[in-house]
Amino acid sequence: MKMKTAAEIMTHPVITATESMRVMEVIDQLLRWHISGMPVVDDAGRLIGMITEHDLLNFAFDGHAEEATVGEAMSHKIVSFPPETPMQDLVQTCVTQRIRRVPIVKDGKVVGIVSRRDVLREIQLMYGHD
Repeated sequence: MKMKTAAEIMTHPVITATESMRVMEVIDQLLRWHISGMPVVDDAGRLIGMITEHDLLNFAFDGHAEEATVGEAMSHKIVSFPPETPMQDLVQTCVTQRIRRVPIVKDGKVVGIVSRRDVLREIQLMYGHD
């Protein structure tokens, strides 16, 4: 059985945030699109961080969510992969580092994202359950 690459299973286009966005805008986007995090990109579309539900929870109850920006809340520690990465490498990283999603990056720009749900969907197809 041929194992697929990140490019073959990734979700694209990707919903992204910028550093200057307000935390409440990102919360609105996460709830609207039923996602739990998104890449943060600069004006040129280059990956500079990640913003997740976990990151946002700190701002939700301290009374500063209205004025807080993504730049204040985002994680700068980023794990990303190029499109040609084998799916098993993505899975290994997600499991060992307890990561829910990884951006797929080509030439510094986000071209897709692979979540644990994308991997589960692919496993379902591999075993003939669709």
